[in-house]
Amino acid sequence: MDSLPENVVRRLRAAELSGGISSDSIYNTIENIISGRGLGGAVLDYGAGIGELTQRLSQSGSFTRVVGADILDAPSNFATRTEWIQQDLNEPVSNHEGEFDVVVAAEVIEHLENPRFMIRELYRLLRPGGTAIVSTPNNESWRSILALIARGHFVAFAESCYPAHITALLRIDLTRILLEAKFHKPQFYFTNFGGIPKKPHITWQQISMGLLRGVRFSDNLIAVARKPV
Repeated sequence: MDSLPENVVRRLRAAELSGGISSDSIYNTIENIISGRGLGGAVLDYGAGIGELTQRLSQSGSFTRVVGADILDAPSNFATRTEWIQQDLNEPVSNHEGEFDVVVAAEVIEHLENPRFMIRELYRLLRPGGTAIVSTPNNESWRSILALIARGHFVAFAESCYPAHITALLRIDLTRILLEAKFHKPQFYFTNFGGIPKKPHITWQQISMGLLRGVRFSDNLIAVARKPV
């Protein structure tokens, strides 16, 4: 690692700090979106981390080709049918333009230095008519809004989250960025899993018997947008 450029070392350390994994509530929501929309073909798990979602996509039976891409090494326990691109996602993914029907970026955009570059990359990597699925911390939840008021930052962008989380976005930011990249207008989904302020191990859903849902009561959101045919 000492021989690598300083910016690459910093990005590798940030990736390792993140753990390379997201929550089941995020993965389950993404899988429900894929199933509900009948998505299939070739899928790229963009920012795959340690490959948990990549494996789930491979095992789902929805896709004929499953590829993971991340700055981290390929997981040693990967199935032989799963491909891996080791890649700093702050840089272009070479030689894969227009290869994928679906690109999933689960909890990736907040880790990268340029969200507009990332969304342009997803557009470039998708075939015409392909679908981008992008999840990120929901900075419009009550928990995040109250953290901003009380502490001066969104809850997922505290000092303890740095340098893994560096780019905070709202729905309006994601909409603008996706439209700028020529995607169709995105639809937003929510995990309907959100911790209450100061006690995130207790969820809004637990205290309301599942009645509190949506943007104010979810820790994460998912934007889904199609590339025009």
